[in-house]
Amino acid sequence: MENSNVLLRMEGISKAFPGVKALDDVSLTVKAGMVHALMGENGAGKSTLMKCLFGVYTKDSGHIYLEGNEVDFKTSKEALENGVAMVHQELNQALKRNVMDNMWLGRFPKISKYIPLTSESKMYNATKKVFDDLEISVDPKRIMSTMPVSQRQMVEIAKAVSFNSKVIVFDEPTSSLTEEEVEHLFKIINMLRDRGCGIIYISHKMEEILRISDEVTIMRDGKWIATRPASELTMNEIIRLMVGRELTNRYPEKDNVVGEPIFEVKNLTAMYSKLNDVSFSAKKGEVLGVAGLDGSGRTELLENIFGVATRKEGEIYLHGNKVKNRSAKESLANKFAMLTEERRATGIFSIRDIQANTTISSLSKYKNGPFLGEKKMTEATQWGIDSMHTKTPSQRTQMRSLSGGNQQKVILARWLLTEPEVLLLDEPTRGIDVGAKYEIYQLILNLAKEGKSVIVVSSEMPELLGVCDRILVMSGGKLAGEVDAKTATQEEIMTLAAKYA
Repeated sequence: MENSNVLLRMEGISKAFPGVKALDDVSLTVKAGMVHALMGENGAGKSTLMKCLFGVYTKDSGHIYLEGNEVDFKTSKEALENGVAMVHQELNQALKRNVMDNMWLGRFPKISKYIPLTSESKMYNATKKVFDDLEISVDPKRIMSTMPVSQRQMVEIAKAVSFNSKVIVFDEPTSSLTEEEVEHLFKIINMLRDRGCGIIYISHKMEEILRISDEVTIMRDGKWIATRPASELTMNEIIRLMVGRELTNRYPEKDNVVGEPIFEVKNLTAMYSKLNDVSFSAKKGEVLGVAGLDGSGRTELLENIFGVATRKEGEIYLHGNKVKNRSAKESLANKFAMLTEERRATGIFSIRDIQANTTISSLSKYKNGPFLGEKKMTEATQWGIDSMHTKTPSQRTQMRSLSGGNQQKVILARWLLTEPEVLLLDEPTRGIDVGAKYEIYQLILNLAKEGKSVIVVSSEMPELLGVCDRILVMSGGKLAGEVDAKTATQEEIMTLAAKYA
């Protein structure tokens, strides 16, 4: 393809943060009418490179050319005004405002040039037009906080498209989408590609990458490793380039021994969601999966067990003893722990350091009299960093400066330090690379081998089949059935998932 088709060229980009070189002389070329995938392990520098393009970070050195002209955006607004849009991995939306307010924030349409007041009707019609073009069925007047994460993600994608951008960056766009919504997204991306847009697509899902992309650039430890046509790559070759080694098995061998039931839920019904009359048991040393379509009640099930959502009725038993779990604090005292679906909103304290985020849920263990013992907290945090293989310059690094996958590892370490007997994991590998996923799968199995009950919610069926012993399938707020992970198929799970949908 000729250079005239080059939309974006990034040359020799470097960026350092205190204690770590995030980017080291990285180059990237994106052509018009093509999808260029950007791959690498967590902390490889993918998002940092895009933030340097988008004006979130200031690059230390290097050059960026857009349609042949050198650019150096100082703000995201400047990038958007010049035709570069980005759909961020972590949603950052005004949740108390409605959809159309979020769509046009900072550029509200005015009644006229003489009356500088926002025109609600113009905003509604403009939002409706974008949604109709993209075949997105969302009410422009709906409040953002009332929508599931997947629909909020589609609004963010529509917002990026609304800028009529030449280059659009998708950073882990499918991490919270159902299979049906992923197909819809790919339809949108193909439409944008046909219009001549340059698409940069960041994802850890290799099946998606090989299906949607034309070219693939792979990064490792802040450096450029390779750029190849997608048609010349296999999944194993991508993994080898990403992690610098062969990774023959995507899932560890299941060698946990499943014992007697230790945890039981009877007739659980939620007060403010459609979760209705759910009963099941979990066994000692078992990894129990929870599958279902978006809105099926998977997350609500865990939230009600952990006491962060209000139960209408139902009972919870651990070792035959009834536990009330009316709040997160009470659940922790009862040896339950829960990793939430949305890291940014409900998982991390972004402006606090790794030590604070690791030890926050088990502070009583680190007391020296009335004071907290710095040495004990440092030792516990270092255990978390070492056992999770977390990439960080130090324990004092702020959480917000870590990659999404490394943030997830810190949160996992936090909950393990509480020594739970029942560990509830909601999308534990969302936005995490293949190498780190394997480590988390191994960790889950190790916990099961210690006799814990681990309950895993995931929208990735191969993950549930690969890691779990048994899988519950939710549909329309009800338990539609359960399957044995050794013998079940994806088709069997999908049939149950559609039972009450």
